Amino acid sequence: MRPSDHKIYLASKSARRRELLRQIGVEFELLLLRDQGPRGPEVSEEVLPGEAADDYVARVTREKAECAHHTMLWRKLPARPVLAADTTVVVDGRILGKPAGYAEAADMLRSLSGRTHEVLTSVVVRHHDETWQLTQRSAVRFTPLDDAAIHAYCMSAEPYDKAGGYGIQGMAAVFIQEIAGSYSGIMGLPLFETAQLLRRAGVRILDTTGR
Repeated sequence: MRPSDHKIYLASKSARRRELLRQIGVEFELLLLRDQGPRGPEVSEEVLPGEAADDYVARVTREKAECAHHTMLWRKLPARPVLAADTTVVVDGRILGKPAGYAEAADMLRSLSGRTHEVLTSVVVRHHDETWQLTQRSAVRFTPLDDAAIHAYCMSAEPYDKAGGYGIQGMAAVFIQEIAGSYSGIMGLPLFETAQLLRRAGVRILDTTGR
C-alpha cells in the first residue's frame, strides 16, 4: 500500500541521513526520539553483555523504528512509513560508538590507524503491521596516522557525533586509502538498500509512471 502523500517519517537526528534521503528525492518529516532528560533516552544504545556487533546494530535500529511508529500512533499523526537507521564501527570485535570526548576520540583513531575496519549500518522501514530490515557491511582501510594528525582532527568538531569518531564525508576523507562496500552506508544510510526497503513500503523512488 502506498502512503497517500508519499512522505515518510525519519527517526534520526543525523544531518547526513537527511542529506542522503534528499539525494534520492525522498520527502520526509522528522520524528525524533528523546535521547536525554530525567527519564533517559527512549532507546538505549548500550551494548548488551556478549552482544555481537551485527546483533547490536540490528536490535537498536528495530527499537528505534518501533518507538517512532508507536509515537506516530500515540500522537495521531498521518500514517506513513517510518525509517530508522543505526551505524556502528567494528575493529577487532570491539564496537566503537560516538566518542564522549577528546581522549576517547583519539583512542578510536589510534585503533583504526593503518588498519581495515568494518562499518555496519542497519536500516528498518516500519509501515502498518509490516517491518523490513537489512544490515549493510562495508570495509574501510585507514592510512597510518601520526599523533599530529590525530590531534588536529580531534580538535575539530567532526569526531564527536559519529560512530568510530570520524566522518568519511568530512576531513577524515584524507585518512582513507580504500573502501569496499557502500560509501553512503559508511556515511550512515546505504542508499541502494534503503531504496529497496522504501519501495516495499510503497514509496516511489525514481518512478514517474504513477503506477
